[in-house]
Amino acid sequence: MKKHGILNSHISKVLSDLGHTDYIVVADAGLPIPEGVTKIDLALKLGVPSFQDVVDVIAADMVVEKVTLAEEIKQGNKEALRYISRTFAGEQSENSQITAQTAAIEFCSHEQFKELTRHAKVVIRTGENKPFANCILQAGVYFG
Repeated sequence: MKKHGILNSHISKVLSDLGHTDYIVVADAGLPIPEGVTKIDLALKLGVPSFQDVVDVIAADMVVEKVTLAEEIKQGNKEALRYISRTFAGEQSENSQITAQTAAIEFCSHEQFKELTRHAKVVIRTGENKPFANCILQAGVYFG
């Protein structure tokens, strides 16, 4: 049994298989999953697990060079936007057990975001029930 890192075998495998510029999506409970894209459904009930819980665990195990968000998050979910900005700003958050990494943060319309999900390696569905709590995490390269 693994002692550290992500215990979910499906997520662990996807992260191990990512190459530079491949990307995954962490989604709220309502984001449509395109046909043909693998879905890892973690949702247990509304709010569980949260978007933040899932991104925290993934960010601790993945080199993220770019985060893509829907432009609508700026008005529709300022809490999630603050969290993403803090997590990927390169500083240690007070309540986080992971050291944040520096990644570019880009925005597109929610419709464009949904189109981008068609090319994701996987969509990880959370139980999050707040609007626009979705992100695309693009893999960077780890050189030790």
